[in-house]
Amino acid sequence: MVQEKQITNDDGLADVSGLADGRIIALDPGTKRIGVAVCDELRVITRPLDAISRTSWKKLLTSIRTIISEFDAKALVIGLPLESDGNESEMSTEARRMARNFSLSLSIPVYLQDERVTSYEAKTRLWASGKTVAESRKLVDSEAAAIILEDFLARMRLSR
Repeated sequence: MVQEKQITNDDGLADVSGLADGRIIALDPGTKRIGVAVCDELRVITRPLDAISRTSWKKLLTSIRTIISEFDAKALVIGLPLESDGNESEMSTEARRMARNFSLSLSIPVYLQDERVTSYEAKTRLWASGKTVAESRKLVDSEAAAIILEDFLARMRLSR
């Protein structure tokens, strides 16, 4: 029997105050690619990593385990794509499923973070930095993951 692990409270925004010190990895799940970002050990700066092509669950899990190991991450944050009014979407269900699967497969805690408008903000940042539309398409998923992680870190600071 697989032991049940709790990933979040009902609204997806679990208490983050007791999280161990160290790096955190964030994911922006998409239908074709999954954006990835990491923060420094002090949780001050976030940076995008290379996005992962979405193929099989097994390949995704292997990739995430490698990233977690490489950065000695203490938690995984998954963007929860809610509608602008706060309602669940089809992708919200997928993000919750992904979070549940990761929580059962990894030894670190998994959290969900509201990610409304992060892709729009990511495009805006990339364009402001001088990236072309074509360059932005390749970078937007991981830039959005960095924004998700920034929002999560801000939530952590508020919970202290």
